[in-house]
Amino acid sequence: MSRTIWKPGTMIYPLPAVMVTCGTYDGDGDTSKANIITLSWVGTICSDPAICSISVRPSRYSHDIIKKNKEFVINITTKDLVFETDYCGVKSGRDMDKFKKMKLTPLCAETVKAPLIKESPINIECSVEEIKKLGSHDMFIAKVLCIHADDKYTDRTGKFDLERSDPICYSHGQYYSLGKRLGHFGFSVKKSK
Repeated sequence: MSRTIWKPGTMIYPLPAVMVTCGTYDGDGDTSKANIITLSWVGTICSDPAICSISVRPSRYSHDIIKKNKEFVINITTKDLVFETDYCGVKSGRDMDKFKKMKLTPLCAETVKAPLIKESPINIECSVEEIKKLGSHDMFIAKVLCIHADDKYTDRTGKFDLERSDPICYSHGQYYSLGKRLGHFGFSVKKSK
């Protein structure tokens, strides 16, 4: 078996493709002080307390907004939002109001001033605890303050079924649906009856 050696890079794929909202929104319909940035450098750091991270290039318009306000919202994306997800990643909020351009609906958050995206099945409100300068990107380490889940994906027992929303991921420049479920946590050691 032959293997090719590549220089160090980011080959941990797939990753979530999320739309992160930042700035401020007060519920009056004016989203000119808010922005949306698409990110894939996003992850869970700790479960208790709930801490996550996003990494943003300092040159991006949202970087300074998040650095100044110390808060943001992670909005999970879906197959129905793939166009908007890509657009919000390649176009700058310096030049336009992405909420208006993409016809996305802003909602007021519970604990932060940044808006939620109504069309997203999950919105995660975050407060920045630390900023780490790492090179091409700065990592914003944030405490999860509140999670909003769209009721249409919750069954009568209260279980949220994210799979029904058809979430997407990003892998080496491409967007993908997640596809068929292959198992659940612990299925490899579950005793058969």
